[in-house]
Amino acid sequence: MAEKGARKGTEKGTSGKREPVTVGGVFAALATPRRPNSIEADTGALLDYLDAVAVPGINGLVLFGSTGEFVHFELEERMRATGLAIKRSRVPVLVNASHSTLAGAILLGQHAKGAGAAGVLLTPPYFYRYSEDQICEFYLQFVDAMEAGTGVYLYNLPTYINPISAALAGRLFGTGAFAGIKDSSGDWNLFDSLLNLPERVSFRLLAGNESIYLRTRSAGADGIVSGIAAALPELMVALDHAIFARDDARTQALNGKLAEFLSYVERFPSTTAIRQAAVVRGWKLGNSAVPLDEDTAADVIRFQGWFREWLPGTLAECGQITGVRT
Repeated sequence: MAEKGARKGTEKGTSGKREPVTVGGVFAALATPRRPNSIEADTGALLDYLDAVAVPGINGLVLFGSTGEFVHFELEERMRATGLAIKRSRVPVLVNASHSTLAGAILLGQHAKGAGAAGVLLTPPYFYRYSEDQICEFYLQFVDAMEAGTGVYLYNLPTYINPISAALAGRLFGTGAFAGIKDSSGDWNLFDSLLNLPERVSFRLLAGNESIYLRTRSAGADGIVSGIAAALPELMVALDHAIFARDDARTQALNGKLAEFLSYVERFPSTTAIRQAAVVRGWKLGNSAVPLDEDTAADVIRFQGWFREWLPGTLAECGQITGVRT
């Protein structure tokens, strides 16, 4: 199996197929609008939302990641919304193909590739615990089932799902079959180990945790897949440009704004602050999968008031952003 994965990973654009998009810079991990009291995505709202997020010059979008709450949607619904969103998007789209089963992940991955995705993200199988050997085999069988030229990115989300160690990542990258990794651990030691893998030149290393983004990008990360960019694309793009330009004063100011917002993210259940900030901006993300208790709902109202006052100054700090850079 490892040999088949390695062969597939080294094939180049056969039969006129498009080469994988080089992923870097800021990819916004979109939240998923949902219909009220339903397990369906609100695709009309999703299309308007992705248009708005793309305006400040982000490099790409991610659908149905952790910010997109993929676990709340059925396979068919994820594929339906993904197909429509990729057709609409003016920037490259990565699709999270993660599923608790190999068959489900392959179905999602093949659909995303056929719909025109720039690549797919894949966590280890979730809910149950698996050994590294089992996770490795899961990945190798997945990539073997994908069309040649598909950019497959490991997705490390250890807060919720079986972790990917630096050693396991090295094993997989050594096959030549994987395009990169999104590391959402927020663990600097792990990220540093990934930066220093012998196979480093052959894969893209993407941060997935904004709390250490300045450090990781400055150290050599290729970019970020950011949930914060789903509500504040201007801030993440401006910060990325400032880091790249080595404008220390501007970088520190913008990173301070990011830290202010992150202090609220950590007070609420996952994705709540991002979704509610988007609502304040007029984006239709108000329908939640799980209700909030009375105290948390009151805290959300206070947060919305703070965000309304904080946003204009933050956007002014970001300034006018032009161009797209990877």
